[in-house]
Amino acid sequence: MIVVDKLCYRSKLRYVNASEKFAFSILTLLFCVVSRSLVIAGIVFAVNSYLTVQKGKIPGLLYARLLTIPFVFLIMSTLAIIINISKIPLDAYAIPVGSFFITGSFQSLLFGIQLIATAMASVSCLYFLSLNTTMTDFLSVLLKLRCPKILAELMLLIYRFIFVLLETASAIMVSQKSRLGNKDLRTSLDSFGKMGAGLLLRAFWRSNALYDAMESRCYDGEIRVLEEEYPARRAEIAAIAAFELVLLGITIWRKTL
Repeated sequence: MIVVDKLCYRSKLRYVNASEKFAFSILTLLFCVVSRSLVIAGIVFAVNSYLTVQKGKIPGLLYARLLTIPFVFLIMSTLAIIINISKIPLDAYAIPVGSFFITGSFQSLLFGIQLIATAMASVSCLYFLSLNTTMTDFLSVLLKLRCPKILAELMLLIYRFIFVLLETASAIMVSQKSRLGNKDLRTSLDSFGKMGAGLLLRAFWRSNALYDAMESRCYDGEIRVLEEEYPARRAEIAAIAAFELVLLGITIWRKTL
């Protein structure tokens, strides 16, 4: 299993009602996107990190490593906003390069920081949901929200088939490394192309085998999965409602300034 799937099965918050976690994550995410406030972004990121690491017992170092992936992407994509090349220096900074300046304004810097903070807070909402909720529990929530069954089943099959492809790709890569398939750049590119072709053929073969296995078990067009019901607790619902009301109050206060 991939890291995220392992962590959600080990999380101490796994047995919390999935609808509560879903509502908390989505509502908090909406407040982050709508408000675009550094205050709300900081509060949301801190609360989600605390719940995931302290309550869910997800290793802090691993959680930080997972956050570095979107953070690096955001830094790279935000450079175009905070860095400009112009003949006229702006008010934040200006580095002369010949007759031009690598420069930026305080407004663009503030906008870039606001964008990164909002995005990271939103990512923490999704990490809270994905690291503490199994795929079957998540799909059960979608079905309760009247999501089409065919869509939920496709999501389940695609999600599970990712592991099959990763396992197959890993086996092919180990086989190539044992035969010096990555000794130089040219050989590495050739090995990568062959791995992609082989993985495509294996994917078709494994998907046919999966369908045959489902047919042999009387598949009638609907995948039935045993679900565990975790009752919602009043204290948790009250805590979520109070937190969302605080975010709503801050959002309204910021909009009226």
